[in-house]
Amino acid sequence: MAVLDVVKAGHPVLKQVAEPVEHVNKKLRALIDDMAETMYKTEGVGLAAPQVAVSKRIIVVDDQVGSGLIALINPEITHAEGSQVGPEGCLSVPGYFGDVERFNKITVKGIDPHNKKVTIKAEGFLARIFQHEIDHLEGHLFIEKATNLRLIADHPEEKEIV
Repeated sequence: MAVLDVVKAGHPVLKQVAEPVEHVNKKLRALIDDMAETMYKTEGVGLAAPQVAVSKRIIVVDDQVGSGLIALINPEITHAEGSQVGPEGCLSVPGYFGDVERFNKITVKGIDPHNKKVTIKAEGFLARIFQHEIDHLEGHLFIEKATNLRLIADHPEEKEIV
C-alpha cells in the first residue's frame, strides 16, 4: 500500500464527471487500498478517486465512530430525506471549512471491491460523508455549496475533514 498525492482545487480532474467502473480487478483493489491508506494518513473521513487524480467512480469512507472502512464503486444515492447543515472541509481544499446543507438520511447503492452489489443506509455524519464524496465523482467541490466559508489553517479543533 502507498500514500497517494491528493490533488488540490484547480486540478482539472476535480471538475470532471468520473468514469464508471466496469469491473473491479486486482489493480483497482490496490488503488482502493492506497486510497484508504491515504485517507487515514491525512486524517480524512472520506476520499474519492478524483482526489488522487484518477477519474473513476470509487470512494472510501470511514466516519471514525463505528462505520469502519467502506469502499464503494459506482455509488448512487437512490433515496434521500430530511435535512442537516454542518461544517465540512476537504483534503483537496486544505484549511477551508464551510457550512453545507445535506440530506440527513440516504440510501446508497453500488458495488464493493469484490464486485458484489451492496445497499447502505446512512444518516447524520456518515450520510454527509457519502454525499460529499459522491459530489467529487460529479465534478463538484464542497466550496460550491458552502456558506460561511472560512480559512481555519491554524485551528486544530477543526480536524474532521470530509
